[in-house]
Amino acid sequence: MTPDLLAIILSAVSTIAEIEAVLPKLTAEELERVERAVHDQFRQRGGGIVYDDTYGVETEADLIASADAAFQIYDKAEAKHAKRPAR
Repeated sequence: MTPDLLAIILSAVSTIAEIEAVLPKLTAEELERVERAVHDQFRQRGGGIVYDDTYGVETEADLIASADAAFQIYDKAEAKHAKRPAR
């Protein structure tokens, strides 16, 4: 590892620690703005957005795969009822 790369990594760690230290002090409205800003960064970079709720953590790819699986089940059931092959 080069000294420059190490400096970049340590700088990022310091910045992340600073961000994490500030988060508990933010209001709910400020946290919403931070969340929107982070999601905007994921969109700009082409990465999947992560959703975290009471059911766990999922990415956009997880949600798309779940929807696809549900639609395939529905399509097979519909095809069986219509007596035609599923798409």
